[in-house]
Amino acid sequence: MADDNPIAPDLAAPAELGPVDVMGIMQMIPHRYPFLLIDRVVDIRRDGSAVGIKNVTINEPHFQGHFPRQPVMPGVLIVEAMAQTAAVLVVETLHGAAAGKLVYFMSVEEARFRRPVFPGDQLRIHVNKLRNRGPVWKFKAEAHVDGHLTAEASFTAMIREDS
Repeated sequence: MADDNPIAPDLAAPAELGPVDVMGIMQMIPHRYPFLLIDRVVDIRRDGSAVGIKNVTINEPHFQGHFPRQPVMPGVLIVEAMAQTAAVLVVETLHGAAAGKLVYFMSVEEARFRRPVFPGDQLRIHVNKLRNRGPVWKFKAEAHVDGHLTAEASFTAMIREDS
C-alpha cells in the first residue's frame, strides 16, 4: 500500500498530466526569483518523464556579467533548470508524500554543453527518470532550443525533509 511508504508513488493516480504553470510550480518547489528557472512544465508522465519550458530573457540578472558584450546563459543554470523540472516530476509522482520535502542534488555527471543559449531563446527541457531507490532518484536530461540539443546531463537527487 502506498501509504505505508511515504516515498512510494501513488500508482492509482493518472500517469499523464496536463501542463503546470509557474504558479503551480511555485506550489511544488521552493525556488523563487531570481532562482526559479522554469516557467512551465508542459508534459508530465508520472514516475517517468517531464518537459519543462524556460523562456530566456535579457532581464535576468546573470546576463549583466555573463557576458555583457555577448550574453550567454550560464551552463550551470541550464543544469539547475533541468533539476527543477525533475523536482516537479518527483513532487507529482509522490503526490502528498512530497509535502514538506525538498529535492537536493547529490551528483551531476556527463554534463555536456553543445551550443550557447541566448536571450530570446526558449529552452525545452526533457527529463527522464532512470530509477529511484527510496529517497534517491537518478535522471537523464536534455535541453533543446528550436529542436537543437544545447545541453545534456545525468544527475542524482535525494528527497529530504525541509528542516
